[in-house]
Amino acid sequence: MSKNPPTPSITADYAQRVTDDLSANRTEQERVRAELARLQEELVRLEESEQVLTKMQEVLGTTPKQTAKKGKGGKTAAVPAARRSNGKTAAGKTGTTTGRKTSKKAASPKKPGEPTWLELTTAHLTAQSEPKSAAEVSAALTEAHPERTVQVTVVRNTLEQGVAQGLFERSKQGRSVFYSPAVAVSAQSGSQL
Repeated sequence: MSKNPPTPSITADYAQRVTDDLSANRTEQERVRAELARLQEELVRLEESEQVLTKMQEVLGTTPKQTAKKGKGGKTAAVPAARRSNGKTAAGKTGTTTGRKTSKKAASPKKPGEPTWLELTTAHLTAQSEPKSAAEVSAALTEAHPERTVQVTVVRNTLEQGVAQGLFERSKQGRSVFYSPAVAVSAQSGSQL
């Protein structure tokens, strides 16, 4: 009989906890709804203010009108523009020589008849019998295509793109990453030859 009295008190304790939690939940819901309503009202005010400012900008001159048209591409376009400007200053602080090297190498873009990096890396990896690192693939592509400017980062990004598309398989050995053609890709290339 000693087991029966604790059960009702435990049940009562749990019932009280559930009631308290439910009450706290409802209070929090009300607080969040009030905050949401306040934010929606603020958003409406900001949108109205934006419309007024845009009209004023158009009235003031032609240069602001052009920037207003760029901003009208979508409300989300304003956010990435700010992020890009922050990213450019951070990149400028890290090293200006990196930006200069990129601009020099960008002078020799891929010509219309040339194969893409994905095609080049796929062809190279399917011809190999063992997994290769991005540096090894870059070195091989540099030897095979001296007219193309080969960067390890471009090759690595291409290999990762191939992994995402299911063309390549990634394997890690310690801190090194190796890439090999996916089984389906090597079977397809074997049947095409």
